[in-house]
Amino acid sequence: VQLQASGGGMVQAGDSLRLSCAASGGTWSLYTVGWFRQAPGKEREFVAVRSWAGGVTSFADSVKGRFTISRDNAKNTIDLQMNKVKPEDPAVYYCAATQRRFASGALPNPDVFGYWGQGTLVTVSS
Repeated sequence: VQLQASGGGMVQAGDSLRLSCAASGGTWSLYTVGWFRQAPGKEREFVAVRSWAGGVTSFADSVKGRFTISRDNAKNTIDLQMNKVKPEDPAVYYCAATQRRFASGALPNPDVFGYWGQGTLVTVSS
């Protein structure tokens, strides 16, 4: 099971950015994919999660209404669309996978995700 995050970069506050998590080596319909982020000096925090097959999603309060998470069947990726980016959004963003299932609205702990991709850095200029 391998994950690879991409799409990070520098954006201006208020702009949009799309991150992608490419998956390989597993039966992805069995997995839930999450996005987490870690800013310097802070703990890794949950951002969003989506079951690969069923489409159940959940978002951290800090990004709700601004970020969306979706599956791109053509690219076999789970994408995090970041809209209205704020100065507090910069971090290294990671995608992760687990075979656990979560209810809509759940805020899963990163410890339950056993598979991680490398991070992609998002910076914001004001």
